[in-house]
Amino acid sequence: MVQGWYPFGGRGHTAELLGDEVILEIAETHGVTSAQVILRWNLQKGVVVIPGSSNPEHIRENLDLFGFELTEQEMRRINALDRNEKHDWY
Repeated sequence: MVQGWYPFGGRGHTAELLGDEVILEIAETHGVTSAQVILRWNLQKGVVVIPGSSNPEHIRENLDLFGFELTEQEMRRINALDRNEKHDWY
């Protein structure tokens, strides 16, 4: 099973990813947050996501991923954002 650590881009990249126009547009369509779209995209790809947060509101939001599903077109749009970059490899 593939694990997605730092699903929001890792240190220094979170704001860029959460503020991406494609992600924001898809989030607005579903009435969810950018973070939820990113986590849902990972889940629909079969990736176990491990977002970190100490904020109780963010933790609840990160768990609320099953009230919507991304369409095939939305999945393709997010897949196309790949810039072949890796962050926070240890």
